[in-house]
Amino acid sequence: MSISKSFHLSRRQVVRGLLATTAFGVASKFGTGCSSSTGSQASSGGAGKPIVMGFIYVGPKDDYGYNQAHAEGKAGVSKLTWVKSVEQANVPETTDVQEAMRNMIEQDGATVIFPTSFGYFDPHVLKLAQEYPEVQFVHCGGLYQEGKHPKNVGSYFGFIDEAEYLAGIVAAKASKSSKLGFIAAKPIPQVLRNINSFTLGARSVNPKVSTQVIFTGDWSLPVKEAEAANSMADQGVDVITCHVDSPKVIVETAEKRGISTTGYHANQAVLAPKGYLTGAEWDWTNVYSKYAEMIRAGKTLMNGGIPHLVRGGFKEGFLKLSAYGPAVNDETKKLADAAKAKFIDGSMVVYKGGLQDNAGKVIIPVGKDLKQQDSELEKMNWLVAGVVGKVGS
Repeated sequence: MSISKSFHLSRRQVVRGLLATTAFGVASKFGTGCSSSTGSQASSGGAGKPIVMGFIYVGPKDDYGYNQAHAEGKAGVSKLTWVKSVEQANVPETTDVQEAMRNMIEQDGATVIFPTSFGYFDPHVLKLAQEYPEVQFVHCGGLYQEGKHPKNVGSYFGFIDEAEYLAGIVAAKASKSSKLGFIAAKPIPQVLRNINSFTLGARSVNPKVSTQVIFTGDWSLPVKEAEAANSMADQGVDVITCHVDSPKVIVETAEKRGISTTGYHANQAVLAPKGYLTGAEWDWTNVYSKYAEMIRAGKTLMNGGIPHLVRGGFKEGFLKLSAYGPAVNDETKKLADAAKAKFIDGSMVVYKGGLQDNAGKVIIPVGKDLKQQDSELEKMNWLVAGVVGKVGS
């Protein structure tokens, strides 16, 4: 496997072993960092000067998926009167992203850059961070390493599997066949975690539910995604979800086949007015707004006011659930809402001791529960009981 392919394969992966991660509202230093600035660029926004934030996407900003979710976040933070934002879409993970970042800094006056794709980080973000030490580079993915990377570099990501757990509850209650489907790009830890959490959520309300998994082999393969959706429909699967860059083709195909879907990344309800049940969405508007507020207060990555590693789930405002579709009844809404409340108050444990994989092997021993922040979950290489498929398939 080439280096370039390795980066592309892992572009959406939450990086393994983040033992020192911090989340909005969790670490005390998040709200109590030093307010002094390390440079005029780093803390722009004072004295009537707007904070200029730059956003870069690897794909189109109207893909109904990963890139659209970030573009919606950019649009949301732009509503703050003291924020000016610039963006560029369809920027490949090559030196093109260096040019895009450099232009935002030198031509638009950006003082904080959000490069949203995994492959932007090394070497591109790291190179530009050294060239522009007063500009903050906040990368989506969790790759920052203390003591190794420049102090003006940080990263953020979220526990989107919490929303997948709720989507699983909704899917199981809507299914008449007890056969669910999950179309995924690659069997990397974050994807496996979404599949497993979706299945565990579903089986919490219907232990007979199964989730058939098909791995397409890459993040954006519309033809294979449509084939997978049709194949599942032919086999009696009546609710489908996914983890690919853009769920558009999958959602549209399911709607044509008369089966239901739950979405991912952004809201795809408009694509399936009859069959869309709900979806696991990012709330990047909230995340980007909190970064803007910290910068406005004089906090930076460099002075310690902004954490270098930021993670969160429902509690920290990283996630949201798509509005329930017309096919979701009140009983189902109550079940999903109750589970969400447990994630928010910290009482929900998805990965409990005694959990078995789909080959019957105990993967979490009795007496050992894994919480959302546990680094062991970032190394996931198994599928839970109830999932039909193999990690290597």
